[in-house]
Amino acid sequence: MIALITGASKGIGRAFATEFAKNGIDVILIARSQSLLDELAKKIRSKYSIKAYPIAIDLSIQSSAEDVYRSVNDLGLTVDFLVNNAGFGDHGYFADSNRQKQTEMINLNIITLTQLTHLFVQNMKEKCSGKILNVASTAAFQPGPSMSVYFATKSYVLSFSEAIAEELKPYNITVTALCPGPTESDFGKVSGFKLLLNPQKNKFPSSQEVAEFGYDKMMQGKLIAIHGFFNSIQATAVRFFPRNIIRKITHLKIK
Repeated sequence: MIALITGASKGIGRAFATEFAKNGIDVILIARSQSLLDELAKKIRSKYSIKAYPIAIDLSIQSSAEDVYRSVNDLGLTVDFLVNNAGFGDHGYFADSNRQKQTEMINLNIITLTQLTHLFVQNMKEKCSGKILNVASTAAFQPGPSMSVYFATKSYVLSFSEAIAEELKPYNITVTALCPGPTESDFGKVSGFKLLLNPQKNKFPSSQEVAEFGYDKMMQGKLIAIHGFFNSIQATAVRFFPRNIIRKITHLKIK
């Protein structure tokens, strides 16, 4: 059995790699940094006696999904578990944002995720087995002024995951949309999200906690997996309030 994990060099992706490895599942590790991937591969090979294949590719480039697929085929590997974890956010008003960064975010969070799923699901259909986990977010449940593009990309991930989960049921393929809230990772540094920049003041779940939760829900075949009791309440509550109120509350929370 083999799991392919994107964004595997840091944060939740790195924790996912460890989670699969400790359960005896070989891993294909995808991220930009060859050195970080090599270090992780060496560590989990030694600790868990599994095979680990580090592949350094920048997934924010539109053609990257095909590069990943080609590299996996060249290694003669078949993916049983696909974890689309790679993604990043940006904080600030849309009109003042860097257009290139927003484009790369859409490429990574939406386009690459969609293309990787399409490429690797073909073999899963032939085998009539497989599991896909797409990392969405609690951001998927409402619009996010000050992080407009990021919230929108995660809404796409959730909706896309729900739709293909229904389509793939006849093939014994499950899809899980993992929806964590704020998590201790490098996300805050990249996005500039203030809540995550002060870990002493704001205590959030670790990447390992989120990955362990996501792994369990993926293996159970659960479709929507919201990490944390209060996150679950908030994600449900937004359906019962007017959207103009939700927008204002979210804006105040993240600006």
